[in-house]
Amino acid sequence: MLDKNKVRLGIAPIAWTNDDMPDLGKENTFEQCVSEMALAGFTGSEVGGKYPTDIAVLKKALDLRNISICNQWFSSFLISKPYEETEKEFIKATDFLKEMGAKVIGVSEQSYSIQGKMEQPVWEGKYVMNEEEWKLLADGLNKLGKIAKDKGMTLTFHHHMGTVVQTEEEIDKFMELTDPELVFLLFDSGHLSFAGINPENVLKKYVNRVKHVHLKDIRKEMVEKSRAERWSFLKGVREGVFTVPGDGNVDFAPIFSILEEAGYEGWVVVEAEQDPAKANPLEYAIKARKYIRKVCGL
Repeated sequence: MLDKNKVRLGIAPIAWTNDDMPDLGKENTFEQCVSEMALAGFTGSEVGGKYPTDIAVLKKALDLRNISICNQWFSSFLISKPYEETEKEFIKATDFLKEMGAKVIGVSEQSYSIQGKMEQPVWEGKYVMNEEEWKLLADGLNKLGKIAKDKGMTLTFHHHMGTVVQTEEEIDKFMELTDPELVFLLFDSGHLSFAGINPENVLKKYVNRVKHVHLKDIRKEMVEKSRAERWSFLKGVREGVFTVPGDGNVDFAPIFSILEEAGYEGWVVVEAEQDPAKANPLEYAIKARKYIRKVCGL
């Protein structure tokens, strides 16, 4: 069982409203989203596009519901734009998160990403970095990691379908090239499973550098369909490739065991982007909450 004193449970707003496809969940307000998170039994949230940017307003709304901000997605462009541009935005993002009491920022390298292209099959045309770009990425992340560390925060890197760090080999190389004192891993069970990687293998290898966890499940038959029918990443989301833990094909018991044995401290966050019209966010949040309590005692 995971230690309740060390591990906290959050959920991402992407089940209610999708920032990449705003028509998904456009009817769901920020207030409904965070109220239903609390109702389902979660105490943490990542930041969504509908969240107030005024810190006082956001804090008040979250405090009323006993919810904390634990992380926010940050897009870096370290291999395609001058480093200074990413650094400037990174400082703004970390300052905001620090004010909100968060300890982690989740960075994803979005240069040449195909994840947001509706017509681009996610299984084809993924950008592959050359050695010079690998160095740019690693050096840039080490610098950003130092900025985060100096603020008492942690940079976690989000491997992701359709991006330059997707495969197990790319994750291995990324971990090898970055400074283990400055750059950490955001472990995502769903993106690994979608990519055909055994999440347990990656977690076993790098659990001591994992500082944030996304609990995401997949529907295997929809993954296979996405490959056969050449779906884009976004079409896969719309059609239900992802779901909440306990509703798909990922076995979470060994994942929780590895985290427990390593004495993991930090957040585990349910993150399952679906069409809220097909998968009612409150219903699925409750389903995830019950499953997690049953499997790891959180």
